[in-house]
Amino acid sequence: MTVYLDNSATSNPKPESVYTAIVEYMRGNGASPGRGNYALARDADELVYKTRKAMCGILGAKRPSEIIFTSNATEAVNMALKGYLDAGDRVLVTGYEHNAVWRPLKKLEEERGVKLTLLPSYSNGTADLRTLREMLTGVRLAVVSHGSNVLGCVTPLAEIVSAAREAGVPVLVDAAQTAGAYPINLSEIQADMLAFTGHKGLMGPTGTGGLYLREGLELRTLKEGGTGGMSDSPYPPKDPPDRYEAGTMNIAGIAGLHAAADFILETGVENIRSHEIELMEMLLDGLNSISGVVYYGPRKADERLGLVSFNLAGVSANEAARILDEDYGIMVRAGLHCAPQAHRLMGTERVGAVRASVGYFNSERDIEHLIGALSRITAEAGGGDAS
Repeated sequence: MTVYLDNSATSNPKPESVYTAIVEYMRGNGASPGRGNYALARDADELVYKTRKAMCGILGAKRPSEIIFTSNATEAVNMALKGYLDAGDRVLVTGYEHNAVWRPLKKLEEERGVKLTLLPSYSNGTADLRTLREMLTGVRLAVVSHGSNVLGCVTPLAEIVSAAREAGVPVLVDAAQTAGAYPINLSEIQADMLAFTGHKGLMGPTGTGGLYLREGLELRTLKEGGTGGMSDSPYPPKDPPDRYEAGTMNIAGIAGLHAAADFILETGVENIRSHEIELMEMLLDGLNSISGVVYYGPRKADERLGLVSFNLAGVSANEAARILDEDYGIMVRAGLHCAPQAHRLMGTERVGAVRASVGYFNSERDIEHLIGALSRITAEAGGGDAS
């Protein structure tokens, strides 16, 4: 038996329609959008538009033109940060940020003198919202991780965005862990920018992602080049999304993302979320029953994403992941998960942790297999204190 429990890194498997859509595009079309007026190019244009529209349906955005496609969430975050921030700007950031956010900010700190202010955050997955309003004074941009890929906590996004809007501070949301797997409604929350990736909760292919950019908000371009339109001008188009989509798109990937988005819309994000909560309840109950296991983040399944990081007494995180893979056919991820800030909150920055993350296609049998394996591993290691 093999069990894939690394869906926070990339979802696997994908809906069957995703594989079919990629092959059908490659075999039946193969043209580039915006690069010709023949039928195949027009069909490719229509596919891109339909994908933007489907993403609006998932994210609650109003206009397809507000969806800018990128190669992943990292590119989207870089586009937002480097396109918006000026020298000396102050940025408010949570303590859970992935390196996709943290490293560009540190680079901007070094090169542009951008100043970083950390919103106090805690290992149980909460943030100090009492001081939020006063911390927003003098801030040009707030950056919020919607869901931690280590702690599994979900940020109170609506409250943070509301406070930021009252202070006149735009908000960039990193939704890499939540888009497709957790309800998001931008029409209600009214964040200004939101970065998403196609290959995690959206269940699409790698090499896809995007940035929601609120209408009226303008960024400096991250790259310039051909867009298929306004070829006579030496400058990029002024209007989104073309302004930000220089170069030939990953249209085969977008075909897969479109199929994935359709699958999510048909299935319902709420139903996907409910399934993951059921699996997490079972997983947390199982971890609580094993002596020598410590896990991090919220205690309740409905207060966290479909992932949990943990450690075993007497067994390093890397060794535990190796045993799970080689002896039990269970695929998890060990280490710092590209989020050392979150590990510092947990006190695991030196040792890392094992992370198991569920997806829509996991079953109760998968969780039973993991719990049984962890019980045997800890029994053989002698149990004890895992902290």
